[in-house]
Amino acid sequence: MTWLMLLAAALYVAQSLTALAQNDRPVSFAELAEQISPSVVNITTSTVVAGRTGPQGIVPEGSPFEDFFREFQDRQQGQGDRPRRSSALGSGFVISEDGFVVTNNHVIEGADEILVEFYSGEELPAKVIGTDRNTDIALLKVDSDEPLEFVEFGNSDAARIGDWVMAMGNPLGQGFSVSAGIVSQRGRALSGAYDDYIQTDAAINRGNSGGPLFNMDGEVIGVNTAILSPNGGSIGIGFSMASNVVTRVVDQLQEFGETRRGWLGVRIQDVTEDMVDAVEGLKNAAGAMVTDVPEGPALEAGMQSGDVILSFDGDEVADVRGLVRSVGNTSVGKTVDVVVLRDGSEVTLAVTLGRREEAEGAVPASQPAPSEEPKEKEILGLTVTTLTDEMRTEMELSDSTEGLVVTNVDETSKAFEKGLRSGDVLTEAGQQKLRSIDDLEDRIQEAKDAGRKSLLLLVRRAGEPRFVALNIQD
Repeated sequence: MTWLMLLAAALYVAQSLTALAQNDRPVSFAELAEQISPSVVNITTSTVVAGRTGPQGIVPEGSPFEDFFREFQDRQQGQGDRPRRSSALGSGFVISEDGFVVTNNHVIEGADEILVEFYSGEELPAKVIGTDRNTDIALLKVDSDEPLEFVEFGNSDAARIGDWVMAMGNPLGQGFSVSAGIVSQRGRALSGAYDDYIQTDAAINRGNSGGPLFNMDGEVIGVNTAILSPNGGSIGIGFSMASNVVTRVVDQLQEFGETRRGWLGVRIQDVTEDMVDAVEGLKNAAGAMVTDVPEGPALEAGMQSGDVILSFDGDEVADVRGLVRSVGNTSVGKTVDVVVLRDGSEVTLAVTLGRREEAEGAVPASQPAPSEEPKEKEILGLTVTTLTDEMRTEMELSDSTEGLVVTNVDETSKAFEKGLRSGDVLTEAGQQKLRSIDDLEDRIQEAKDAGRKSLLLLVRRAGEPRFVALNIQD
């Protein structure tokens, strides 16, 4: 009897768990779709583009078709170059009752006219308030006599892998359409410095761009932006820019009509495992290695090439991508503490951030460098020679550039495996400036005397700096 009671209890628990699981799973998305559809819009853009001249007939002189083609071309003269209108379709959503609309920048970029169509069929013209190419976000404004229904942003950081989501938009120009799926992954990066995409298997096709990705509370947690597809159609790999990125952009576009991102003023690269042994005091492959410090906030605060940024404004720095996002999300003009590793010790610098949009295109400060007679030597599989004024001119380097030029790389060497190539310029070794071949040999010997297995080189290729940890063991 006891075992029968236990079996009955087990069956009851199993049925309860099954029922609970079914209750957690939505039976229908109909109520949610009905609730939010009035706030989702179709966007049609119109652009005037230059006409293209039609094909010109080429016939032999004296041909019976010569008069025919001449008359045809005369009729077409002046029409082939006539401007014509090109249309495009996309999606968006209303975020305020007074008519602010969010969509993708690529949906409206270059448009002369923008028309917003609501679920009810009403159409209103829209004007562009501001755009941000970095996150592919645009903010529009429509004027309506009545308050508009709108949706609110949710917390994309709270979204979990496996959560239900629903996409709504205008796929392939077919009008309002709903698709559902789950959060497949978070924190996806495609190509931008500020990318933070939610990956979903909810069907997203052309025309869905700029439309919202909803959680089950009807909150927007993403803006549908891109798909991964070999044929241009949905294969269940779609990407939505996370709402926590979008809201910052939208707030700035609404207030200023443009973005205002913080700017630190450094060139950086990820710290790799082979750098850990080469950098004194570095415990693990985390942080951001500073490769160059042009004129700007970081230089004014005392930051140096070779510093490893460990934390920014109180938060640990895991990698370059995380630091770029943290800096970009920080207010312009704010003074933050930046902790760097330098010569084995942690140094705290107070940096007052500039504005990235104003600083783009800035170049490093330059100072004249002494010239030196060239000589050549093979070291660690690298054939190097002293950089001369003639080489600076030929390689389009600034007059301030100092270092050694790599003229050849042994293809069997560790240097070749690490990606060093002829034409690279070595400007630092062991985080010290290189002005001669003797300097490089001294840095190698110092590293060996200190028991190090590798030496950190600062390498410039086409003007871009990067650090390489090169094995120096025999």
